Amino acid sequence: MQFSDLSLEANILKALTENKYHTPTPVQQEVIPVVLEKKDVVVTSQTGTGKTAAFALPIIQSLLKVQDSEKSGKKIKALVVSPTRELAIQIQESFSTYAKYTNLRSTAVFGGISLQPQKDILAKGVDILIATPGRFIDLHKQGSIDLRQLKTLVIDEADLMLDMGFIEDVQKIEESCPRKKQTLLFSATMPETISQLAKSMLLQPEKITINPSGSTSKNIGQLLYYVPKRNKTDLCLHLLRKEINGKIIIFRRTKLGVDKLEQTLIKNGCSVASLHGDKSQNLRNKAIEDLKTNKASILIATDVAARGIDISKVDAVINFDLPNIPETYVHRIGRTGRAGKSGIAFSLCSADETSYIKAIQQILQRPLTIIEDHPFPLAKPKPKKQPNTTSNNSKSRKSTNSKKKKRRWY
Repeated sequence: MQFSDLSLEANILKALTENKYHTPTPVQQEVIPVVLEKKDVVVTSQTGTGKTAAFALPIIQSLLKVQDSEKSGKKIKALVVSPTRELAIQIQESFSTYAKYTNLRSTAVFGGISLQPQKDILAKGVDILIATPGRFIDLHKQGSIDLRQLKTLVIDEADLMLDMGFIEDVQKIEESCPRKKQTLLFSATMPETISQLAKSMLLQPEKITINPSGSTSKNIGQLLYYVPKRNKTDLCLHLLRKEINGKIIIFRRTKLGVDKLEQTLIKNGCSVASLHGDKSQNLRNKAIEDLKTNKASILIATDVAARGIDISKVDAVINFDLPNIPETYVHRIGRTGRAGKSGIAFSLCSADETSYIKAIQQILQRPLTIIEDHPFPLAKPKPKKQPNTTSNNSKSRKSTNSKKKKRRWY
């Protein structure tokens, strides 16, 4: 199937062709026709499968029919709610790319920067708004967001919204929208809370499931290195020097861990950027831009970057610290091998993380490839010695012969 088979307008196809997008991914093939039919949709699909285009393309298509009908300022007709600032920015970039040859206008609003510039853009009028929950609520309370003309609501990465504590905010946002609208909900996993949310917000939705956890990441090589915790940095440096080239994302569990590893890699001559929640929005944007433009070849990040960061051609992912939630592992390695391309993931496992590996392999329904030939192997536990039930003090016991020779007094 080609994008031209999906009944998309010529100016959308022109933008896709210009960006060398010819063949839709499975999620795009299934979702786009259903969205064009104006049905509510619940989509379960892992990251890296092309979900953004699956909702962006049909939204642009439907808005093209009404874009010239309003002579007054533009009104918000599509709202996309995104859990993170980085993902909001990327969704907006995707809308701009696909709508290049239209006069549709989109913008992203998110926290961490001044309200006023975002208010100014909204006052001029936009067709498509991408927003993080907190900033949307702030702007809506202040009267800067008018949803009376809204046609489509998209909840993206719903399970991440749940993890980040945004579900109540999402419900408030949905309640502020017109009752008559199309709602699209996308989630990498479908926990019970998200299923209940979908039931309360969507009307007889079409349910589409792509790439369940067991079959994800088949095009990603997954290598496992057992290593003492104290040698993880040394092994990481060894892999960067000997095994890995190109763009790399390294995941650490804590902000402090990110900062420490960044300093170490810089001292060793690596070109590094870093990303975590304590960074200002400008620094976060710069880190992603540096990796995209090859100013940095390595991005070290906490799991704030595990979801939604769409950096093309990431060659490898290193799990410096293994996540204790197996789904997070799937999201992390999904930064590479995107849209059907191949990639590789390296996982460094210390003795206290072995239980995480079992959970990860269970959700993948496949074992990771163990690499034993490396400079810092984890010593196998020595078998426990059986307790010695005989006395080591042999001198305290007399021989049988000496007992026989002993005269008895009775």
